[in-house]
Amino acid sequence: MGMRRRVGFGTVAAMAALAAVAPAAAQGRGAAPTFAYEKAATDPPPVKTEHSITVNGKTLRYTAEVGKIPVPDASGKTMGHMFYVAYILDNPAPGKPRPVTFSYNGGPGADSDWVHMGGFGPKRVLLNANGSTPAPPYKIVDNPQTWLNATDLVFVDAIGTGYSRATSHKNLVYAASAQGDLEAFAQFVRLWTYDNNRIDSPIILAGESYGTFRSAGLAYVLWQHHIPVSGIVLLSSVLNLATLRASYSNDQPYWLALPTQTAIAWHFHKLPAKLEKEPLPAVVQQAENWAQTQYEHDLDLGDTLQGAERQQALQEMSEYTGLSPRFLDSWNLRISTALFDASLLRGEGETLGRYDGTQVGTSRTPGQTRPDYDASSILGTAITEEFVEYMRNSLHYKTTLEYGDRGDGGAGIPRWNYNIPAAGFGGFGGPGDDVSQDLERVFAQDPAMRLMLCEGYFDQATPMLEATYSMRHLFITPAEQTHITIHHYMSGHMIYAHDGSREKLYRDFDAFVKTLPGVAQ
Repeated sequence: MGMRRRVGFGTVAAMAALAAVAPAAAQGRGAAPTFAYEKAATDPPPVKTEHSITVNGKTLRYTAEVGKIPVPDASGKTMGHMFYVAYILDNPAPGKPRPVTFSYNGGPGADSDWVHMGGFGPKRVLLNANGSTPAPPYKIVDNPQTWLNATDLVFVDAIGTGYSRATSHKNLVYAASAQGDLEAFAQFVRLWTYDNNRIDSPIILAGESYGTFRSAGLAYVLWQHHIPVSGIVLLSSVLNLATLRASYSNDQPYWLALPTQTAIAWHFHKLPAKLEKEPLPAVVQQAENWAQTQYEHDLDLGDTLQGAERQQALQEMSEYTGLSPRFLDSWNLRISTALFDASLLRGEGETLGRYDGTQVGTSRTPGQTRPDYDASSILGTAITEEFVEYMRNSLHYKTTLEYGDRGDGGAGIPRWNYNIPAAGFGGFGGPGDDVSQDLERVFAQDPAMRLMLCEGYFDQATPMLEATYSMRHLFITPAEQTHITIHHYMSGHMIYAHDGSREKLYRDFDAFVKTLPGVAQ
């Protein structure tokens, strides 16, 4: 049970998740932000430096390369320059090719410094053990849980994020779409593997949040370019956005979110004694069983859920959420994430974080139905500030460009566009908000591919049952289902932010890589 850390009122920061903030609001409404698209002449040339780190008592010597790759559009013209930081192990063991992992964040519109400096790179920003941010000045330390132990690493920023830039506002608009994003990333992977003579290396895609949505579509697009993917790591995953969007005609997100609410209520000792005395995995399993049977059934009954049956539903839901039956009744058994975050600790005058439900904050008006801010949105400044310092003074990549998120609308920044024609990149159908079919097609083309799903118990942005539900509905063969492994962590959305979870994730990834066909053991 992690300690609670209070976050002061009004703290805000960009997060690596499903809704990025717009960092260029000060530039004025309608103004085209220059940080999102600038000429390549402003970029330094690629820089290589030599380093070493000790992991599990073994010294790893590696080369870091920082630079950009120009990526073409369908006509062959450059649509943008994608920034990357690559870590390549010196003198790898002979024999089978060493795998290379392409890693990125989500948003859409979040840059990759989160997975890079928070989790998997050879250096990381030092956070508190429970994933909260320490007081500045911040500090960079060696990361003994770096994935470099098992694979070479390439961290890449989507166009319009980090240091990646489009060549025009038109291309930025295109890059701010699911189709344009997949096309750009596919070209980047293709060109990087060509330039570095890594065509035969096993490829792993490791995305977080919307980055998991990207990975599923990207794996299929890469197949269209005749580039197979050996492994996919989904961190805090969403494949079907309908599982997160509740509406009058869609109750599914409510019951999918309930086990996460149970985990958070357990953390704060809001559940009945019979549940509090059990370990969290057992409690969550009970909540999942109830949510996907009885709770789903109760919601499906709609207005016909009345009388004794309704009272039983209210009592059972109260036991799994820590909220009173009367409160649940007033909201018709449908509790949104924002309402839950504003209500569970209302008696203590505290609110919960969306990305990590164990982080707490306060609202100016405690009785309102949603928090003033996300109490877990506090890592952005520490990670980005230290990332820029690391680039300039350790990896010697010095640029005056601003590093940051693309944002999502406002100040001339295009909003993200999910709409993809049925025959478009990735083969999406309809509105382009479900990539499950693309992942199913990848398994069909390569049944030997492996997938690892990683979920935090306290993550409300992409609830754990939602991700598991998507895995169950890929409609792949039973043999292919055995190639999917699912892991849970005592963490929120950024699994690696918590010391214990980062250490477990390191071990889980190392074991996962060893299952990939063609990987040197």
